[in-house]
Amino acid sequence: MNEPDKQNRAQFATRLGVIATTVGSAVGLGNIWRFPYEAGQNGGGAFLLCYILIILAFGIPVLCAEFVMGRSTRSNIFGAFRKLGSKSKWHNVGYIGIIASIMILSFYSVVAGWTMEYLYQSISGALSHDTPAQYHEQFVSFSTSNWRPIMWTAIFLALNYLIVRQGVKKGIEKMSNIMMPILFIILLIFCVNSLMMPGAKAGLSFLFNPDFDKITPSVILSAMGQAFFSLSLGLGTMMTYGSYFQKDTPLVKSATTTALLDSLIAILAGVIIFPAVFSFGVSPEQGPTLVFEILPSIFNHLPGSIIWSSLFFLLLVIASLSSTISMSEVSIAYFTEEKKMSRSRATILNTAIALFFGIICAMSFGCLSDLTFFGLFRIDLFTFFDFFSSNVLLPLGGMFISIFVGWKLDKKFLRDELSNHGTQHARSLHLIIFGLRYIAPTGIALIFLMGLGII
Repeated sequence: MNEPDKQNRAQFATRLGVIATTVGSAVGLGNIWRFPYEAGQNGGGAFLLCYILIILAFGIPVLCAEFVMGRSTRSNIFGAFRKLGSKSKWHNVGYIGIIASIMILSFYSVVAGWTMEYLYQSISGALSHDTPAQYHEQFVSFSTSNWRPIMWTAIFLALNYLIVRQGVKKGIEKMSNIMMPILFIILLIFCVNSLMMPGAKAGLSFLFNPDFDKITPSVILSAMGQAFFSLSLGLGTMMTYGSYFQKDTPLVKSATTTALLDSLIAILAGVIIFPAVFSFGVSPEQGPTLVFEILPSIFNHLPGSIIWSSLFFLLLVIASLSSTISMSEVSIAYFTEEKKMSRSRATILNTAIALFFGIICAMSFGCLSDLTFFGLFRIDLFTFFDFFSSNVLLPLGGMFISIFVGWKLDKKFLRDELSNHGTQHARSLHLIIFGLRYIAPTGIALIFLMGLGII
């Protein structure tokens, strides 16, 4: 791409827009829905400790690498590898990101559809039962329905489409600037409420006091998958957003701020949920249905239960949109820049693909729940999309990105990009480069192999 094309390419208008959109991409259901149940199933404090260490050791360096590739090339993930890798085959790594973004957008939209159903149920007053068992029955009845989950998935993707089709400034940046402050305010309200519950001490102890005996290879792999899922690493989202940065955007500072705020949101979600769970004597190991079966039961015991439940599921809808608009941009940028489609056609195609696979994921709880592989074993497509994208494709993509930036790119070029040609004096510059070359690729590979039982 020549220089005039770079000049005319869409850019985020403000520094606030950069932070709101990158944090918005990172903050989503991964923090508020996925983090609590992953922490609950993997030892609470033990999982949190592994998660934070992986964010610091792998997350921030890989995030910097994606920003460098995006801003320096003003391209999508495929184009960035092609331009920086010259005639090498590194551009094929771009396909990992595109496939991962489609897979995540597909199953993610199903969960987002669940949040819209529960928001509707909360507002209408239909989310009110006497026992947790009744909430379980309600969720099973809804999730196994052959049309309601599909309907809400389609509605959510249509809403996502309306935002993304407006482009970078008018759609993505504008909505992120609105949604992120609202999300923070709602989170803080819930945190204050949870800390006043009788089980607050036990819940906080579960989250913040690590039991080192519970740190196993599978817990570390889950923490790495959660870190990459939460920060949107390895699939090109941050690389694509980096391509919309202005040339004077401080990359290391932006990456650090994004990672820290994202981690803060995840921890706040834990502060909201675990005190409530322990206050009502519920096991924290409930899994993916935790927020749909347990929390509504908890809200029902609070004064003004309709307000609390409606506010919480509104929070989940906002968090969902902040992430899906960024995931959509990965393939949309690829379609527009590599396949020369108009943004309108690219957005329609992206939505259609996500809807197709989203319907399949939604039906895996209903009419496809008995689907088997030649009668040998059951195929849970929703779980497969979640596990394979988060625990396989994202770490692989992150590892290849760190190797490429750390070893393939010229050291002077990398330093110039990270320091904005010497105008940003980042003390951590050498640590970032060292992390990209040695810590991130080695650590990701070892955790990946341990989690799969190979070593």
